Amino acid sequence: MIEKMFPHNEHKLDRAVRVVVGLVLLSLVIMGPQTWWGLVGLVPLITGLVGSCPIYTMFGISSCSTKRGDKQPQAT
Repeated sequence: MIEKMFPHNEHKLDRAVRVVVGLVLLSLVIMGPQTWWGLVGLVPLITGLVGSCPIYTMFGISSCSTKRGDKQPQAT
């Protein structure tokens, strides 16, 4: 059931970039301009750690490569 709610739809590189961007944005809360806008970094950080992006799920997008043996239906 959890897999249906949060399907893995992010590639490893996509996840790494999200975690780095999230940490950089969160650092703005402590260093830099010290504004609360840095808390926006929680979104990419959490999606990067979980490996599932709700926006990707909503639009049916996935940056994961398909596994060998998995065949996707072709449009006719």
